[in-house]
Formats: sequence, C-alpha cells, structure tokens
Amino acid sequence: MQINIQFVQMPTSETMEGYVHEKLNKLFKKYDWIIKSDVFFKKENDPKGKGKICDVELSLPGPKLYATSNEKNFESAFKETLSDLERQLKKRKQEMKPYI
Repeated sequence: MQINIQFVQMPTSETMEGYVHEKLNKLFKKYDWIIKSDVFFKKENDPKGKGKICDVELSLPGPKLYATSNEKNFESAFKETLSDLERQLKKRKQEMKPYI
C-alpha cells in the first residue's frame, strides 16, 4: 500500500502526516484491495472561517474513489473526507462479486 501526502503551497506537518498514515492504515486493513492513496492538503483564504481543504483519492480495482472537504482545521477536514470515502468503499464492496 502506497500513501502519497502533499501539502499544496504550505509547509509540511509531521504530526499531520503521522495522523493520516495511522487512519489510512486502519482503512487499508479493512479494505485490503486498495492499491494507493493520494492525500492533498490545501489552504484557501475563506472569509467564513473555513478554508482548510483535504482531498483524498483512492486507487483500487475499477474506477478511483475521490472525496474532498472544507473545514476549520485540517484534522476535521481529513476526518470528514475519510468518512465519505468509507461510505463509498462500503458501497463498492457490496457491488463486488466474488469469483467462484
């Protein structure tokens, strides 16, 4: 399993990278057919107080899964994105047909 984390036009954060690796590894143990994940953290000037954007793209057999969220901090943005992806993965797992 390969995890790529990019911080777009901002400094990298070791603690955030550790948090992302921990949460994605749990997801990979549950869904072992995930090939790779790309995580992007972006900062946007937003007058409403949000502006911390997290995009996650999962490569797996079939079409890629993608989710994004915009929250007040990166941790909650990642949590929201991850819950969206889990919902999509559950749906994809139900559609998969076992080969006998």
